[in-house]
Amino acid sequence: MEDGTLLVEALVARVGPDHVRTDAPDRDAYSRDLWPRSQLERLAGDPPTRPLAVVWPGDPAEVAEVVRLCAARGVPIVPFGAGSGVCGGARPDRGGVVLDVKRLKALRRVDPVAGEIEVEAGMMGELLERRLEHRGLTLGHFPSSIVCSTVGGWLAGRSAGQCSSRYGKIEDMVVDLEVVTGDGAIRRTPRADALGPGPDWNQLFVGSEGTLGVITAATLRVHPQPAERAFGGWLMPDYRAGLAVMRGAMQAGDRPAVLRLYDALDTFMVGANPHAAEGGGALSRLKGLLSAGHDGGPSRLKHAVLRAVLGSPALTNAAVRALPARCLLITVCEGEADEVAAAHARLERLAATAGGQPLGEGPGRTWLAHRHDVSFKQSKIYEAGCFVDTFEVATTWARLPALYEGVRRAVGPHVLVMAHFSHAYPGGCSIYFTFAGTGADAVAMRRTYDAAWRAGLDTAQAHGAVIAHHHGAGLSRRAHMPAAHGEARRWFDALKATFDPAGIFNPGKLFAEEGA
Repeated sequence: MEDGTLLVEALVARVGPDHVRTDAPDRDAYSRDLWPRSQLERLAGDPPTRPLAVVWPGDPAEVAEVVRLCAARGVPIVPFGAGSGVCGGARPDRGGVVLDVKRLKALRRVDPVAGEIEVEAGMMGELLERRLEHRGLTLGHFPSSIVCSTVGGWLAGRSAGQCSSRYGKIEDMVVDLEVVTGDGAIRRTPRADALGPGPDWNQLFVGSEGTLGVITAATLRVHPQPAERAFGGWLMPDYRAGLAVMRGAMQAGDRPAVLRLYDALDTFMVGANPHAAEGGGALSRLKGLLSAGHDGGPSRLKHAVLRAVLGSPALTNAAVRALPARCLLITVCEGEADEVAAAHARLERLAATAGGQPLGEGPGRTWLAHRHDVSFKQSKIYEAGCFVDTFEVATTWARLPALYEGVRRAVGPHVLVMAHFSHAYPGGCSIYFTFAGTGADAVAMRRTYDAAWRAGLDTAQAHGAVIAHHHGAGLSRRAHMPAAHGEARRWFDALKATFDPAGIFNPGKLFAEEGA
């Protein structure tokens, strides 16, 4: 405790008393991110591990000083953006100091001619996009968390925006990075567009989740605001027909901003399926419970019905199989007018060939208008004594059907499961699974939750899929990371020893036993 007090005093001396906190509310707030399992732990009565202190440096030099102070004492540092991660990557499970970068929020440079910007890591996503929009530009990066996530978090977690099929993921946008490494040095990676032969050193830090250094700024590629948009919606005969449309568009060289295909249950939940009423009473009630807001009605009865439906996942998933196979496909094309017209016309031809029923512009326009709406539905599900979570995996077009069916079979005995396909590329796309379940109490719910996650990721690896597309690893995928990375697991240890010799950066994340 004495050593901790001395460290806090040193931190206060460096960044100021207003930017270091050790009081209980702040330490409690920074003891977790938005990993749903943390909520189950709390419901089960497990106390969180709180950091020794929370510190808000104001510039890269202060970040470097915080790193030096902690490294000298062997005190862990957990870099923190906005805490919107859903994998436990920002939890201070070994105590130490949480280093919040939100004071590093400058848009340092905008260069429309070069098509790039330099921005600090603490800039919130929506604010950055609004500032670029005023200049006629866009980053093209629109994660669902854009209102509550930072540029640094995107980079650390290898984020993908909803328009990644056109603009790429965050790693595709990086020109260079400013990073504070474990020796307290402020370093700049070589520009990706000026490297010539050899490795792209930026990619050592993108996706490292704060385990190799603290990203303080980045140069990123930007684009002109799109001149035109075209919206589409089709009711496809089944998900395979929808995937054929997506693959056809991407492999023809088109780059629609959005290709989003809902499976039968997710289509039923979205409500765009005119035949959804065929789902029957139990599923209709479930849709109301999962989709509706809290209207002050008989919540106790609603909770009981929800627990009953989710408490028999095998039966509920069997009822889902009785749904019509029709699946909603939403498309948005954007760019120059001729490019948009050509891409949308190709989608129309592909959808017609695959037997799609055109629904007009409505589904695409509605999706775009509401894509960043903040939802509080999850809290209502937890209030009802249930849980909900998501995980996203990715694979090639040829393997997608087997992966989708395999994960549904593996997870189905534990939870209700639905999915949509998105983030399409010429070689394949991502499947974003949503699952919900319950249990007799919080401990039982946690067992079911863990079993569902384990079954889903085991199946993904058995099918040769990527176990995460854009949420990162954190703690939720840590047990599966060695198999995913193979021999490269040892390379990580070598990088760790080089960039973080004191072993203080976000210990225990990505891999379970660093240095082993």
